[in-house]
Order: sequence, then C-alpha cells, then structure tokens
Amino acid sequence: MSISFFGAVGGFLWWLIQSIFGAFYNLGYAITHPELWLGWITWTNSTEDKEAVMRFVYYGGSVEFFFVVFTIFLVLTAVGLYFRGFMWGMVRALEGFANTCGRFFAWAGLLMVIQQIIIVFMQRVFARPDMSFGLGIGLEKDISWFAEELKLYNALVVCFCVTYTFVQGGHVRVDLIYAGISHRAKRVIDMIGSLIFMMPVAVLTWMYGWFFLWRHLIVPKPSASDALDRLVMKARAMRWNVETIGFSPNGFNGYFLFKILLVTFAGLVFLHAVAFFYRSFLEFVEGEESEGKYLDKDTLGEGEEAYEGAH
Repeated sequence: MSISFFGAVGGFLWWLIQSIFGAFYNLGYAITHPELWLGWITWTNSTEDKEAVMRFVYYGGSVEFFFVVFTIFLVLTAVGLYFRGFMWGMVRALEGFANTCGRFFAWAGLLMVIQQIIIVFMQRVFARPDMSFGLGIGLEKDISWFAEELKLYNALVVCFCVTYTFVQGGHVRVDLIYAGISHRAKRVIDMIGSLIFMMPVAVLTWMYGWFFLWRHLIVPKPSASDALDRLVMKARAMRWNVETIGFSPNGFNGYFLFKILLVTFAGLVFLHAVAFFYRSFLEFVEGEESEGKYLDKDTLGEGEEAYEGAH
C-alpha cells in the first residue's frame, strides 16, 4: 500500500513538473501563432474562423491555460522574492487597477438611480409605454426593457467594485480571533486565505462561468469535457447563437452580458488574490512599519474622520 501511495505521489509530482515546464512552450506557441485562436476577431465566417473560436473556447477553460497562469505567478513570485521593489510594484499596479475600475464603475449606481427616476416619471406622469435615449442614433425600447436593464448597472457595480471594496477594507467581516493576534500572525492568515480560498474559488468560478458563457453564444454548445479535437470537429457546424431571450415579452434581452461579467468577476478576484498575497508577504517580512504601505484608500475629506469606516 505504501509503495502504491508513493508511486501515486511521484506520478503526480512528475505530471506537475511536466505541466509547469510545458506552460512555457504553450505560452510561446500561443504568442507566436495568434491566428489559431484569435483569428475569429476579424470574422469572415470561414472554416478557419470557426476553428479559431473553438480553440479559444477550449483553451480559455483548459488545464493548459491554468498552468500558464500558475507558472506566470510562480515566475513573478520568484522574481519578487529576489527584487522586493518589483513585488511592491506589482502590488501597487494591481491595487491601482482595482481602485481605478471601482471608482469608475461606481458611477453605475448613480446612473441606476437616475434611470429609475426617469422611468417613474415616464410611467406615472407622462403615461408613456416606451422611452428613447441617444444622440443621433436613439435607443428606443419599451419601459419594461429599461426597468429590467437596471439589473445590469447593479451587476457592473458588483463585478468591477468587488476588488476596489477589498482594497478599501469595505467588506463586512466577522472577526473571531484576527484582531487579537500579532501583526505577523495576521499576515500568515492573510497569505493562507488568499492561497486556499480566494484563488481556488476564483478559478472554479472562471471554469464554470467560461463554458456557461459560451454555451449561450454559439452552437453546437461546447462542453467542459470536450477534447480539443472534438471541438475543432464541431467547428464545421458552428454558428453564432447569442442569447437574446428576456423574462418578459418586451423586457431586457441582453442577459449574455451578465455571463461575461461573471467571467470578468472571477478574473478580477484572482488578480487581487495575487496582490493580497504579495502585500501580506511583504508586510510579514518587513514588519509592522510596512502595514498599509503604498495603500491608496479613499477619504471623506478633512474634518470627516469621524465618519470613516461607517460607509
């Protein structure tokens, strides 16, 4: 039994090493042959375009893509361990990206409120069944379409502001032991949390959301269990079939956008898990004086300190 156990462990480690080193070849081949998986962007409805779509679908949720991302993370981490300033640079870049996305898409909340007010006025005051927005080319839809479309603004806030809120420390937390332990113990918990909770959940969400998205964009519907050769064979019958079904006859019909946001959400969470791991490691190594170093947090302004943390 022990021999078979060690044999299984040895086989897994050998597969892991092969996959990591194979990631360098896969990444290089993808970069030097973009037409094989990105050729569909200039769509001409050719067989080559359809095969490129299927390759893109396969690799986006494949083991090969996972190990490319994992290997890049390992390489960047190794470089950051040697050049600590480089790791701080990655933290600042990733947190800056999260803050920029969050601050921009937070305005979707204001748009949602303004549009809701307009809907109420159009329905109750002017008794109009439809609305039209736009300059030059107008967007004219039934009021029920605009009412259901409000959910898209909410989805934009959730998707693009989740990592921003994390950077700002705005998520609700239940603290049982965290506040009473030492600085370095906190950083250890943060590192473990980012590695065994944030990253795996983001990967699982991506894997589910990726094929969930494409099953509502093309037919034949791709499956996560399909091998690359099988998907390429399906390309002969491939055609676009973008989901445009609403919950009501004249309701919002762009629900495929929510599936795109689901995948985007997973990608943003994974990137910030990397940033959080790096920050936690650097604050662990450098001690308490580095806590909050380079952290770009919003403030309510001078004289409003009493309200900080209450929003």
